[in-house]
Amino acid sequence: MRIAIVTDAWSPQVNGVVRTLQSVSAELRAMGHELCVVSPDRYASLPCPTYPEIRLALPGPGVVGRTLGHFLPDAVHIATEGPLGLLARRWCMVQDLPFTTAYHTQFPEYVAARIKAVSPEFVWRYVRWFHTPSSAILASTPSVAATLAAHDLPQSRHWGRGVDTALFRPDGPRDAFVDSLSGPVQLYAGRVAVEKNIAAFLATDMPGAKVVVGDGPARAALAAEYPHVHFLGAKFGEELAAIYRAADVFVFPSRTDTFGLVMIEALACGTPVAAFPVTGPRDVLSPEVGVMDETLDQAIAGALTLDRATCAAYGQGFTWRASAEQFLAALAPIDRTMRAAA
Repeated sequence: MRIAIVTDAWSPQVNGVVRTLQSVSAELRAMGHELCVVSPDRYASLPCPTYPEIRLALPGPGVVGRTLGHFLPDAVHIATEGPLGLLARRWCMVQDLPFTTAYHTQFPEYVAARIKAVSPEFVWRYVRWFHTPSSAILASTPSVAATLAAHDLPQSRHWGRGVDTALFRPDGPRDAFVDSLSGPVQLYAGRVAVEKNIAAFLATDMPGAKVVVGDGPARAALAAEYPHVHFLGAKFGEELAAIYRAADVFVFPSRTDTFGLVMIEALACGTPVAAFPVTGPRDVLSPEVGVMDETLDQAIAGALTLDRATCAAYGQGFTWRASAEQFLAALAPIDRTMRAAA
């Protein structure tokens, strides 16, 4: 197939949406499909208000539509609700072509966490408007699908996530610095931003060492407030995998993530997970590999008792090939006569 993927989230951004789209794109190409990725790196951009690391693309009039028209896609997937997503949505609707969308983040709660004057229900009006014409909304978990249905968006299709199992595995090297800390070593990895609720983890009373891997706008303030915490900055690849292996428990304090790729990466390295019982952890974790509790100290204490081999086997079960196959099954093919007319 010739598949167009339109996304406002792409390199050099570092987040779960970007990793998902890049990993699935690589699998699709390996399966023989031809891709056109319309992403912000193609255009001039400006920083997103309250989140300058995200660049909002500023393509010229008609540029996105011409790109899609020249590519002649067999299917169009609009991954995000930003400027590029809006332009692709408009092009598809003007051409009367079907398209799919995805709901990657609890967008209304995410916006409300950053802009206190905005209510989640106000943002849901935009989300409903954006996704209603979509043939299918790709959702990572049953909880996300239920949330969408509760907001009059019933057309969801399952699209799970994966792990690079050659990289994130239990038998590789362990990070020497993290290994040297007095345990139990409690690890967070991901964006260091207000919507990730990291302060809830850093404020816990569990003895041992706390480690934060990642970067973002909240890092400086959190480092100043919690000087006993080890902030290691952004880590990738083998370095990140070595840190996962050296940790005793992975703590996932977010209440707004729809999945949480870092949880299955940690599990694939053999590290159990502690989290709140919310969307994401509730769908991803089983009692054998993670503990969820509204009191995060109790979740951490429980997770420390879990078997690391069981965690590794569970995490290794998530593959990007399976994710890519689910993505393909959910696409809305464009009839060739419709494509020629466009």
